Amino acid sequence: MRRRTFRLLPALLLAAGALVALQPAAALARQVHRGPPARRAALPIAVSLQIAHAGRPVPARFLGLSFEVGALAQLGSYAGRGDLVRLLRSLGPGVLRFGGVTADQNVAWTDAQTPRPAWASSTIGPEQMHDLALLARRSGWRVLLTVGMAHFEPEAIAREVLAAKRALGANLEAVEFGNEPDAFGRHGFRPLPWLVQGYVEEVAYARDSIAALTPGVQVAGPDVSGSGIFGSWGYAMAVTQSPLELTGHHYPLGCTHQPPPSAELLLSPAMRAREAQSLTTYLGVASAQHLPLRIDEANSVSCGGVSGVSDTFAGALWAAGYIAQSMAAGAAGINLHGHPNNCSGYSPVCAPDATAVEGGRLRAQPDWYALLLTRSLIGWRPVPTPVSRPSSTTNLVATGFAGPHGSIKLLLCDDDPPGTAPLSLHVHVGAGMGTGTVERLTAPSPQARDGVLLSGHSVSGDGRWHGGRPRRARPSGGIVYLKMQPSSAALLTVEPASPHRGARKR
Repeated sequence: MRRRTFRLLPALLLAAGALVALQPAAALARQVHRGPPARRAALPIAVSLQIAHAGRPVPARFLGLSFEVGALAQLGSYAGRGDLVRLLRSLGPGVLRFGGVTADQNVAWTDAQTPRPAWASSTIGPEQMHDLALLARRSGWRVLLTVGMAHFEPEAIAREVLAAKRALGANLEAVEFGNEPDAFGRHGFRPLPWLVQGYVEEVAYARDSIAALTPGVQVAGPDVSGSGIFGSWGYAMAVTQSPLELTGHHYPLGCTHQPPPSAELLLSPAMRAREAQSLTTYLGVASAQHLPLRIDEANSVSCGGVSGVSDTFAGALWAAGYIAQSMAAGAAGINLHGHPNNCSGYSPVCAPDATAVEGGRLRAQPDWYALLLTRSLIGWRPVPTPVSRPSSTTNLVATGFAGPHGSIKLLLCDDDPPGTAPLSLHVHVGAGMGTGTVERLTAPSPQARDGVLLSGHSVSGDGRWHGGRPRRARPSGGIVYLKMQPSSAALLTVEPASPHRGARKR
């Protein structure tokens, strides 16, 4: 076995791992709006798009889903039945990530050479990898696979990766080593203190075993629990493992958060600000190492979500805003996490009963509509989007994008609660622009679990979204006038008046 020596300078790791100073929960709670104000006239807000400063195009496989490894066999079986293939195709090409706590604590790899260990409550094997490969081929999605590291068995890991590569081929995006490995010490899987040096040494040992059977497999990581630890862990992963991309998780609220998770807290301006700081931390480390960054597990509230928050329209508003925020920050992708059998949590799709589980008939949850709303932003370039607000309490997320031949898109999320004033937006699109279209994402209330509509239509029982006819928005004097109701989202698209005008100045 080839020996490796890691000379990670403690000073560098300490500097790279400096924690971001985040507001304590009590301070954050004080900033949350405490109830709807009296109705008042629409607030005028000016929005402009700085096309000349467009960033890099949003990657083709930006959108993704994340599931527990414990659901891998079930989802793979849906390659030949049910709605999953149709649902995935409706978003275009993406990345399916399998990880979660079950990757380390519950599920083990078994094959002819690898018996089931005593600690495992379930297993996956070559047959499940073949089913997963069929799902990938039929949907056009790739797979990001997490192999368990808590019970460190390098030879079993190597055989699992060999089977995955044989079955998936080019559809195996990369392999991750452990789910939130920074927490192994806290969970009793490693003696304390558990540091990143020990983790990268174990990864290197596992990679040697993998290379002996399957050379050239791409890796990703470190798949940490949040941006606060990413400085040291992301840096160490980058300089010792040469990964395809760096990965980490994001949950704005924890299931034990105090005050308890709520729609109001989830959609507060203070929370959006904290998320922007988290993305800055993640991308600062990745950019310094010239690597892409994927938020490979994210959703509203940790521990599977909180019913009444995660499974409501508030979760969809949060997801739409965070997806656009991540695009604008320069992330390479995001995977919304879930479990196909849990309709009371945050899963974007789920089976509501045992019959649906058996037949693979998955229901689109509110989060799914956020993915549908943002799918057309793939390939577009984010641009700075200044907003002139008459009031500091206006809770609007506005993210602009530049497209081909001078076309523009503007993703808008009005996170204010029902009863607050609507917004009268003056979107400065410039001269020479033609009639635009508006796709609206609405629901009866932020607490609604049903009745979510995109352009007036819902996803049908067989996974199809037929799409309504978007409303028209005609510019006047280079400005599109658009009204936004509280607790809603919209996507404005405006093309040049004539294709013969050529591209606008950038």
